[in-house]
Amino acid sequence: MKISIITVVFNGIETLKNCIDSVLGQKYDDIEYIIIDGASTDGTVELVKSYGDKISKFVSEPDGGLYFAMNKGIALATGELIGILNADDFYADNQVVTDVVAHLHHHPADSVYADLLYVNKDEPTKVVRYWKSGVLKSRRQFVFGWMPPHPTFFVKKSVYERCGMFDTQFTSAADYELMLRFLYKEHISATYLPRVTTLMRVGGKSNQNIKNRIHANNEDKLAWQKNGLPLRFYTMWLKPARKLPQFFKKYKE
Repeated sequence: MKISIITVVFNGIETLKNCIDSVLGQKYDDIEYIIIDGASTDGTVELVKSYGDKISKFVSEPDGGLYFAMNKGIALATGELIGILNADDFYADNQVVTDVVAHLHHHPADSVYADLLYVNKDEPTKVVRYWKSGVLKSRRQFVFGWMPPHPTFFVKKSVYERCGMFDTQFTSAADYELMLRFLYKEHISATYLPRVTTLMRVGGKSNQNIKNRIHANNEDKLAWQKNGLPLRFYTMWLKPARKLPQFFKKYKE
């Protein structure tokens, strides 16, 4: 199975090398690695070019932002399965893609997701939060605030072709809207890989300050509305509340 991995970046010179190396270091043989850059000016372009043909496809040009770039990468992808790894993120080890493919072989599904660690931006060995996803037993778990961590989410390209890509009306919650649309509205199948696959540096756009968190919460509501789904009053309270235990859950390798 050919796997396409997409990295979107804009002026990400501080963390991009770590991200790229974690992809190129995978033991799985059939990986198409696509990097979409928003016309960076900090040395990002030069860094990517230094890897030569190890990068399958590289595009650097102005775009409308994060989700426009993700859609551009998806359109270029030729793999059966697509994963997205942003410039601040990196894979936990060199067996991630191998394990994803093996898990899908034994548990056939349209998508697979796993667990994620939030780590300190400057000390990536320091774990800040442990997001243990758990099994998706019913799509109604979304009503109670559940969602899988998007950086661990691998989806078949045929699903994007059938159900659409990222909605660029959103500025911070298009990943939530996409997973809500795929898993809840469209009923695509998903399987849970019970291991940490991805590490994410803290400091995401939606959580930088209270103003951004309120904006993200409003976009979460819009995600339900745009898909014509009934939104319970408690869903938007439970979604952030589910994150609190992640700060106390201990991670053991």
